[in-house]
Amino acid sequence: MHRSGTSLITNWLSRCGLEIGERLAEGNAGNVDGHFEDVEFLKLHEEILNNNSLDISGLVDTKKIVLSPYQLAKLESIISIKQQLYEQWAWKDPRTCLFLETYSKLLPGAKYLVIMRDYRAVIGSLLKREFAYIDRKYMARGYFSKLVWKHIRRKRKQEKFYTEHAETFLKVWINYNEEILKTLKKLPADDYLVINYELLLEKDEQVIGFLKDHWKFNLNYFDFGQVYKHGLMSATHEIEQYVSAKTLLVKAQYLQLRLNHYVRM
Repeated sequence: MHRSGTSLITNWLSRCGLEIGERLAEGNAGNVDGHFEDVEFLKLHEEILNNNSLDISGLVDTKKIVLSPYQLAKLESIISIKQQLYEQWAWKDPRTCLFLETYSKLLPGAKYLVIMRDYRAVIGSLLKREFAYIDRKYMARGYFSKLVWKHIRRKRKQEKFYTEHAETFLKVWINYNEEILKTLKKLPADDYLVINYELLLEKDEQVIGFLKDHWKFNLNYFDFGQVYKHGLMSATHEIEQYVSAKTLLVKAQYLQLRLNHYVRM
């Protein structure tokens, strides 16, 4: 899922020697160190979403996404070229979760590294990031307008924004993780590794060991602590007050509990 530390971990794996793409998406205000997303996969995912009249961010909760024969052929072509160029390679894009059924057919021998993060932390991070765009717009105004925004309007606007968007983001988290769970159920146990990114500071050597010993990846250990920046990862938030549909919270809690059974590290 988005905001789950996937950029951080992909950055780390690339430093361990994993090929993650020739051209990578640049960083922005929401991810200053970069997204570490292969532009070929990213742009095609965005194209598919756009053709389905969906937000290209991938922050959607629908399961009805149709690939045209042309788009499917493009995916097959990208994968074929990668297979010819590299003995070991990978890509990262949270939107991949929306197309797992397709990829499982195109890459039957693929290995899946799944990053788990508490849904409250994810929703809190999304709310914080999206509101930051609004905040920057108002803070760029004149002195008095900025003063009014900072001391009077900002908090009220933030509460309203969180209330209007928390439920939407929670539905997205549920959608992504339902697709992950559905895929894990179909995979042999040796073909996936589910990890909690919060534990990587303690278990980074074990993760690399698994990728080398079980998946036979040719990697060199690089200290995860050298890429981890605590200040860039937001803490878990209490989002319950912003979600009116309490059944969604129960669903997220249950889904997270089921996924935690797959966590090995």
